[in-house]
Amino acid sequence: MLKDITLGQFFPGHSLLHRLDPRVKLVLTVAYIVALFMAHGALTYGVMILWLSAAVRLSRLRVRVLLKGIRPLVFIISLTALLNILYTDGTVLLSFWVFRVTTEGLVTAGRMVLRIIMLIMGTFLLTYTTSPIRLTDALECLLGPLKKLRAPVHELATMMTIALRFIPTLLEETDKIMNAQRARGADFDSGHVVRRARALVPLLVPLFVSAFRRAEDLAVAMECRCYHGGEGRTRMRPLRMTPLDGSILAALLVVSAGVGVMSRFGY
Repeated sequence: MLKDITLGQFFPGHSLLHRLDPRVKLVLTVAYIVALFMAHGALTYGVMILWLSAAVRLSRLRVRVLLKGIRPLVFIISLTALLNILYTDGTVLLSFWVFRVTTEGLVTAGRMVLRIIMLIMGTFLLTYTTSPIRLTDALECLLGPLKKLRAPVHELATMMTIALRFIPTLLEETDKIMNAQRARGADFDSGHVVRRARALVPLLVPLFVSAFRRAEDLAVAMECRCYHGGEGRTRMRPLRMTPLDGSILAALLVVSAGVGVMSRFGY
């Protein structure tokens, strides 16, 4: 299960989506999320599906890689769908005990599941096609106006990116600890949910020790390289927007606005 969690991973490539300016990708990701939550009818959902399909196509990533990241969230998605099916008022199709399955509940559950899956796949594309360094530069650039308010923009961007970068590392470390404890007789797979949860408690101490050790090593390495935040920092590859970046940004922002307008009319 831990190997299925791909959040924070970066897959190097030379596709159009990989070469796109990271600031454009961040803005478009936010616009995509906003448009996805505004989508209401079949037409607007169709537009969002086309948007996501085009992005996946341009990234040259396999759909299987994106679907793999959804596996750990299957329980949450299923629970969300079940709650919407059982607790949405409308035309009753089936009734048993205190529960009622309605037509509106099925429609709402379908929309909710589709929205969650598309949300996960769309946001994962950002980290899959953007390296942590370029993501940090993009965040710092977009949050640049906050520097006038003396906000620690560079530090915040660095912290967010390091946290995202260390998710795969900590998951790999957790997997190693679990395998080591399995070799010593630990059982993480049998029993009910509470028993499985209790079996995971012994993982916390070595995992926290490993996380603090890695954090200390990273801090020492940054100090040895004379890191002093964003003061006087230069970039090996400065961010530069091309006409293609501007064209894609403008076109997709128009699509996002169009989805918002169509959703107002029930489409």
